[in-house]
Amino acid sequence: MAEDATTALFFELFSGLPQQGPGDAASTIRALSLVPDVGPETRILDIGCGTGRQTRVLAQNTRARIIAIDIHPPFVDELNRETRRIGLTERVTARVADMQGLDFPNASFDLIWCEGAIYIAGVEAALRDWRRLLANDGHVAFTEVCWTKPDPPPECVSFWEQEYPAIRDEAALLTAIAACGYETVGHFMLSRAAWWDDYYRPLEQNVTAFPARHRGRVEAEELADQCRREIDVWKAYSDYYSYGFFVARAR
Repeated sequence: MAEDATTALFFELFSGLPQQGPGDAASTIRALSLVPDVGPETRILDIGCGTGRQTRVLAQNTRARIIAIDIHPPFVDELNRETRRIGLTERVTARVADMQGLDFPNASFDLIWCEGAIYIAGVEAALRDWRRLLANDGHVAFTEVCWTKPDPPPECVSFWEQEYPAIRDEAALLTAIAACGYETVGHFMLSRAAWWDDYYRPLEQNVTAFPARHRGRVEAEELADQCRREIDVWKAYSDYYSYGFFVARAR
């Protein structure tokens, strides 16, 4: 029960944000431009869609058919409401599903998209598991945090060793992509605006109000403190790490 309560607090803290991780429309469109021949017959699976910021960008910049999945039902409901509001329901469907237990038939998609969520499964595990879902010459596009400069300061290293010890540099990620049977067709780093404008700035506002709604709950204060530290580390050391956007074709 304690774990369920903590999970509920986590989703509450991240509700109401424009998106649930670093990213922006410009980076989504830039990555999309690296995928050839996206047309009305293209089938896209958006994994870990959250409330669907990137889902809507994909739909508005292509004529593709999109299935978006997330494990948190309120996020899925919000995305479905928004697609109805803007008239995209004929091409976009959001469903509740676990990225680590996908039951779609083999070769169901031409493009798998995953912004800010592949770390949940792990890059190598996800790329290998998702490979069967791709049609011949299918593509995968995902973001993953990585070091951008050598010798990051000890406080920065300590934070990432605690939060995500699998962090590595861009070259190591490109090697991992190749080892999983993909050819990278393009990659780039997200801008500072992609971290701040629609993610950390509104999250910082949520974090300020969050403990007051849960006075006396230690787990709520700990969660707020964790988010504050994450934002502070980014403000101090963002020159040393970022999210890389990787687009690769299945060999």
